[in-house]
Formats: sequence, C-alpha cells, structure tokens
Amino acid sequence: MRELALNILDIAENSVKAGATLIRISVKAEGEELRIEISDDGCGMDAEFLKRVTDPFTTTRTTRKVGMGIPLFKMAAEMAGGSFSIRSEKGVGTTVTATFLRDHIDRAPLGDLSDTVVTLIGGECKSEFVFEVSVDGKGFVFDTRELKAELDGVPVGEPEVLVFVRDMIKENMIDIGGETL
Repeated sequence: MRELALNILDIAENSVKAGATLIRISVKAEGEELRIEISDDGCGMDAEFLKRVTDPFTTTRTTRKVGMGIPLFKMAAEMAGGSFSIRSEKGVGTTVTATFLRDHIDRAPLGDLSDTVVTLIGGECKSEFVFEVSVDGKGFVFDTRELKAELDGVPVGEPEVLVFVRDMIKENMIDIGGETL
C-alpha cells in the first residue's frame, strides 16, 4: 500500500468484520518514531492462527486464499527501520502495533487520515471509533460516541456530517503539525 492510512483502513475494516464494538486508532509521532496502533474488542484470534497471521497465505476470507493487509503493514514498518507486533486473544480482541522511523527514506507517507476516518464511520457498521493523533506532545481525539451524542439522532453517515468530520480532522491535523507526517 502506498500510504499508511490505507493500512489503517484495512486493519480497522478487519476489526469491523471481527465484530468489534469499539475500535481505537492511535497515531503518535514522538521524536524519531511514528507509532500506529489499532486495537479492538472483536472476536480475537486463537494462538495457532495468530502465529500464521503475518503469512500472506493465511486469511479468514473464503472468496480468496490470500490476505495481504497485515503482511504488507508489517513489511512497511520493518522496511522503514521500525517494528511490528500483533497481540490477540480469542473472545477479547486484537491489537496491531507498527512503529516507523519518521525520517526513514523508505517510510511510506501517512496519507489522508481524514478520508480514512470518514470511510470507516460512513458505512453501515455498528462499531464505535476512537481516533487519537499526537505529534510531539500536541494532539486531538475524535470519538464517534461523542459525535453521536451531539447529533441527537442524526445518522453519522449523512453527507453533511461526513464533510464536517473530514474538515474537522484536517483542521486538527494542521493545528498539531500532523499534515507533514
């Protein structure tokens, strides 16, 4: 994938498919490190499947026999001088963590996180999302539960709401210096 935001989208979509009710996405840039973590309270994986999950020929999909999302995210982190880990427990959930050297020549650009969030919340899924971004100590948090409380019954997927969310995240990214990640 050419942008890390697409990796985030892919992993978060896996969380939705795993029945997660709450998905937390954290993007933190501190010093030389960029850390991306996606955690959920979905169905989780058993220890045997977890051992094989970074193999592209391991997937839960029945429509094809390859699953490239996790292996590509792992490769992107390792190629950029970082690391990758995945923890999961059946019936509890999964946490995927990737770190990158911020200035590494092979680090993919972060991409458009606002479009990633809008894509995730604009669908028909029942999952709630907490999206946290921080850059060198400055940050913001977006929580769909808070948004829904303010909307008072207006669906999050309404075009006007999605435009508002996209613009808000873009503005917050600029305010904290995150648009250059």
